[in-house]
Amino acid sequence: MADNLFKEFEPVSSKQWKQQIQYELKGADYNETLVWESPEGIKVKPFYHGDEDQQKIESTPNDNTFSILQNIFVYDVKKSNERALDTLNRGAESIRFTIENESVSIKELMQNLPLGNTRYFFYLPFLSIDFVNKINDFKEKNNANISLQIDPIGQLVRDGNWFENLDKDFDKLNTIAPKTTIPFLNISSGIYQNAGANMVQQLGYTLAHVNEYFNRIPNLNQPITIEVAVGTNYFFEIAKLRALRLLFQTLAKEYNHNFDCHIIVTPTKRNKTLYDYNVNMLRTTTECMSAILGGADAIANLPYDALYHKDNEFGDRIARNQLLVLKHESYFDKVNNAADGAYYIESLTEQLAEKALLLFKDIEANGGFITQLIEGTLQKKISESATKEQELFDSGKEVLLGTNKYPNKNDKMKHDLELYPFVKQNPRKTLITPIIEKRLAEKLEQERLSQEA
Repeated sequence: MADNLFKEFEPVSSKQWKQQIQYELKGADYNETLVWESPEGIKVKPFYHGDEDQQKIESTPNDNTFSILQNIFVYDVKKSNERALDTLNRGAESIRFTIENESVSIKELMQNLPLGNTRYFFYLPFLSIDFVNKINDFKEKNNANISLQIDPIGQLVRDGNWFENLDKDFDKLNTIAPKTTIPFLNISSGIYQNAGANMVQQLGYTLAHVNEYFNRIPNLNQPITIEVAVGTNYFFEIAKLRALRLLFQTLAKEYNHNFDCHIIVTPTKRNKTLYDYNVNMLRTTTECMSAILGGADAIANLPYDALYHKDNEFGDRIARNQLLVLKHESYFDKVNNAADGAYYIESLTEQLAEKALLLFKDIEANGGFITQLIEGTLQKKISESATKEQELFDSGKEVLLGTNKYPNKNDKMKHDLELYPFVKQNPRKTLITPIIEKRLAEKLEQERLSQEA
């Protein structure tokens, strides 16, 4: 019946749409009035049509079945275990433990937690073969679903130094690779977004980051986890995640790596604010929506008060409930490949992927990712991109409601800060200049705080 209905209407070509738009503009220039350019150099048109914009993008189908991921920092093993159990009972579907001390008892940490279908991530900001073996033994004996998140290159990017040095770090990874059945490699790419890189840079640097591991670990036979941060440019972020999976699959085939990547998404910190902090919930909601529609495998939402409060039950519960509403009340996980067939998103996906691939090839032609980090080239490029965005924010062209537009002058935050919410200065000797995460509102917020009574 629907087919018969559409036969009643004559198809309208792209050319006809454009002619009608130009008529309605009454002499105004089409390109100057309606076409805008993104920071990535992508020209966004006022309409997209199957005649010109239908792309044939081949990637692994995604059924939008995402996992609600809860972050837990392990400082007290017993309390962390209790919190994990409570969180799972309250709607979380997977857990990520951050463990900074290799003396932690895995058996005690995992006591009474559901195994099998529930997935557990162990984020390790250190590199220890013995600790990896300990987790692998627990996994084998208990048939647990465990993934490790180890990223020596990410350590270099964030800290400016390796765990030990390049050779020793990769020697350890090459010792781990053939002996463990656990996915152990992680690509910490969220830092590029949080530091101000544009989307093409985020994708290109992530791909080059992955490629270093493919090149240097020949026996890599486990899936790779990629952590991504997403902002509020809704359709672009959907396209970014789709492009990331496409680019990873393209690269992996070259190395005969037969696993798809596991994408974990967290909302960006870059656009989050201290003042009018409840707006952060609106920002993270649209960002989580982009993550779902872009094909994230797991989403760890950012609590609205994460900038200035220590981990707390209320903030975690609100963040988790945002995802529960999207999943169980808005049914975001019920439609397979919801973004398929949207000409705009398909066009953005292709353009982002093509531009990122060109950037990746340029990085490889100039020595590769690690070389360009040591030379400072990538840090300079990210800084340039971040400066442009900061200028847009400072001039009011990029808006954060409640902060640089319609601020509540009576809003006070000075006495509510449990955490220091700004870039921390820590002068020390490093191998490279680290890439530093910085929020857009920091300077403005520091000025307001200094003026509070």
